[in-house]
Amino acid sequence: MKRTHLPLNGLRVLDAAARHLSFTRAADELAVTPAAVGQQIRALEDMLGVVLFRRTPKGLELTPETEAGLEALRAGFLEFEEAVRAIQAGQSSSSLTIAAPRDITAKWLQKRLAAYAASQPDLKFALVAADDALDFTEANLDLALRLADGPGEHEGIRLGEAVFVTVEAADGGPAGRIEWPGCPHGDKPASIRVADGGLAIEAAANGFGRAFVPLLLAEADLAAGRVRQVGERNVSSLSYWLIAPLPQWRQKKVKALVEALVG
Repeated sequence: MKRTHLPLNGLRVLDAAARHLSFTRAADELAVTPAAVGQQIRALEDMLGVVLFRRTPKGLELTPETEAGLEALRAGFLEFEEAVRAIQAGQSSSSLTIAAPRDITAKWLQKRLAAYAASQPDLKFALVAADDALDFTEANLDLALRLADGPGEHEGIRLGEAVFVTVEAADGGPAGRIEWPGCPHGDKPASIRVADGGLAIEAAANGFGRAFVPLLLAEADLAAGRVRQVGERNVSSLSYWLIAPLPQWRQKKVKALVEALVG
């Protein structure tokens, strides 16, 4: 069934003017001019085909048509307010769903989420594996972490530097290339192929050769001495980004999490 177009601005003005029986006081409440209130009322009268107010020596009076609709109108506005509160309730919910590649989840994200969760004991997390085609609505995602050249169509913030490094076992090892889907292809054939950058670091630590990976992904293993850096850092167009569509990005719980992860 086709819904009737509702002139919500005009109806809000009508409600205020009917309560105050004064365009001036209604204008003060709505932070507009009395002339703007008069224009809205006249436009509403033209649309509805009825007279809404009569001017008398004592001031404004409601017409029978206005009186007949006021109770339902005010009940409707209360329903709208309830709907808005219900929609906003998600901002204060105690759960966050985050999509991220498995390697950065294991090597970087989980440790930081655990630290944040320690300060927010009522907060619950759902972690899902990211793919190339993220659908925030279908997957009910609040936030995503991706290796990309920017936030794309979403809001976002970069994590760390856009830098790749080559790593090998702490005590050295063969110079063979460890290949994974996110790394640039080199001239030499790969000595081993693995599913992601995290497994590439593990392969390097176990002596399979050298892995070319994002610095952010390798930082913990470098600091722990499990692998060592070979050669210089390489500036890249790719880096890790926290991203979300604007509505999710504006949520208080998402803002707080982003600040915790970036800080």
